[in-house]
Amino acid sequence: MSQQRDGRYGPLKMIVEDKVMVEMRDGVKVACRIYRPDAPGKYPALFAASPYQFETDDIPHSTLFLWREVGPVEWYVSHGYAYVHMDVRGSGNSEGSYEFLSPDEQQDYYETIEWVAKQPWCDGKVGGCGQSYYAWSQWFMGIVNPPSLKCIAPYDGSIDIYRDVAYHGGIYGDFMNWWFNLMVRPNNSHRAANGQSGNRMRYDLGWDFTMRQTYDDWWKARSAIERVKEIKVPVLSIGHQGKMGLHERGNILGYEELDAPKKLILTGAKDAFEAHDMFDKIEVHEQWMKPFYDYYLKGIDNGYPQKTPDVQLFMRGADKWISEPQWPVQRATFQPWYLRKGPTGSVTSLNDGGLSREAPDAEGGTTDYSYPDPKWHFGVAALGPQGPDAIARNLTFTSEALTEDVDIAGCIVLELYVASTNIDTDFFVKLSDQFPQAADDRARGLQPQFMNVAKGWLRASHREKDEKRSTPQRPYYTHTNPQPIEPGKIYKYEVEIWPAAHSFRKGHRIRLDISAGDTLFTDSFFTHQYFYYKVGTDTYLHNAENASRLLLPVLKK
Repeated sequence: MSQQRDGRYGPLKMIVEDKVMVEMRDGVKVACRIYRPDAPGKYPALFAASPYQFETDDIPHSTLFLWREVGPVEWYVSHGYAYVHMDVRGSGNSEGSYEFLSPDEQQDYYETIEWVAKQPWCDGKVGGCGQSYYAWSQWFMGIVNPPSLKCIAPYDGSIDIYRDVAYHGGIYGDFMNWWFNLMVRPNNSHRAANGQSGNRMRYDLGWDFTMRQTYDDWWKARSAIERVKEIKVPVLSIGHQGKMGLHERGNILGYEELDAPKKLILTGAKDAFEAHDMFDKIEVHEQWMKPFYDYYLKGIDNGYPQKTPDVQLFMRGADKWISEPQWPVQRATFQPWYLRKGPTGSVTSLNDGGLSREAPDAEGGTTDYSYPDPKWHFGVAALGPQGPDAIARNLTFTSEALTEDVDIAGCIVLELYVASTNIDTDFFVKLSDQFPQAADDRARGLQPQFMNVAKGWLRASHREKDEKRSTPQRPYYTHTNPQPIEPGKIYKYEVEIWPAAHSFRKGHRIRLDISAGDTLFTDSFFTHQYFYYKVGTDTYLHNAENASRLLLPVLKK
């Protein structure tokens, strides 16, 4: 079935072919919707694949529909591109069983791209397009490497599904079960007025997400990190600092691992909603993606490789863009900030500890942290004069007011010396930019305004490092061999805090927040269930012998 639509963005009208079925090697037929110029000639194609159903492409843009992540399709068609949206096997109108980025699904990308390239309206060149799941699929398009694929532009896309999304630091996260059981599966099966059900997606992915607690072969097969070096086509990797807990780490780590031609953009989008909004804005595609596609798919001599910086970073805090020749940023060096006793008098928390450039002395002391706290509500948040407060009943370590700007860009590491009464414990870490506060507000017990800059997680029993993948900038854990800790024994933990590009301004304070859990008030979709066995006391050491410290990638002036 096809229909013609008037061109809103140029002279080219668009023809839409709906429910085009493409047969795979095993007889399963996957469904595609094709958008293409209604004009003679052959055009390069953009290819998008997800379980989000092309039937929803026509709904209005809204952050209510976070899965609508195809971008301005009609605008691309008006500029002489075809656009093919595939329902991956077992979703939407496609046949087969949906099994989440399975090897079968990955091979389907290869076969469908080659089918697209052979169509009479296609000039034989195909590029990957799309956000989030569409970015996950693009990493694998590059890995399976069909001959007709010429480039990919994964916007907002993890490459290490276990570590980036499902088990942060080995800690089970809520997101994947919410994503599948409360969003993808109902959206596929439910219809208006209780109409005939859509695709029921019977495979129990929730079981796999919940029960596969370590990084086994099932996760490896679905994590592009294992094979990203096999990608040969040019890559434009676009991540967002506000997507801590889902995609940001993947876009950066993917860029680091690639051996293909590559560019990295790290935006200042503050959360999933802003990142989603950006992808629907034509000006974003006009500035970043279209020059990339024009060069690699249309052969337009726009000087893209030479004129476009290899690395573009939005410095939050300063609200400005900087360009760098590479990532990790060469002019960034680790600067230690040591955990100290307080109080600082600048924030209300259990300990109000300090954070200093000076190393502690032998009398630097310890900080005890008992959990769960009886005053917690909604996760680890307490109720305060300003409403839910994720700081008051947890640990903070805060610097003095800065006497000059401190600019960071890169990976962040927290070295902790901790003993516990339990056989396991969790570290939930946030790096925050604490704003100056009026003395009257501080006297009234109001919390200062702050901004979460970066987050990190680690489960103590998952402390076994992957020495081959670990670097001074990023500890990398195997998550294959959890081992209990010995109660009372001091261990050194290195917590990977996700990368950031941020300017802590003069007069602001650098703050480290540490807790045993999180809350939807500060972590949105990316929370972690507080399990019944998390009961105990952790002792944080910050003395000369056991100097816990934060390592920040500070830019040289």
